[in-house]
Amino acid sequence: EVNTNKVAWLGVDCIQHLTGCDKPCSLCFQRLHSGVLRDLERQSQKKENIRLLEEQIALTKQLMEERDKELMEKGSQQS
Repeated sequence: EVNTNKVAWLGVDCIQHLTGCDKPCSLCFQRLHSGVLRDLERQSQKKENIRLLEEQIALTKQLMEERDKELMEKGSQQS
C-alpha cells in the first residue's frame, strides 16, 4: 500500500531538486508556476509566428501568380 503523503512529499522534493530551490515550498511552486506561464507565452508566440509566416507565404504565392499572369498577358499581346 502506498502512503499518499509520502508520494506527495516525494513530488515536492523532486520539484525542489529540479528547480534548484531550497526555499519553502510556496516559493518553489511560484517559480514553477512562473516557468509554466513563460512556456505558455512562448507557445502562444510560436503559434502566432507560424500563423503570420503561413499568411506571408500565401500572400507571396498570390503575388507571384498575379505577376506570372500579367507577364503571360503581356507576352500574348506582343505576339
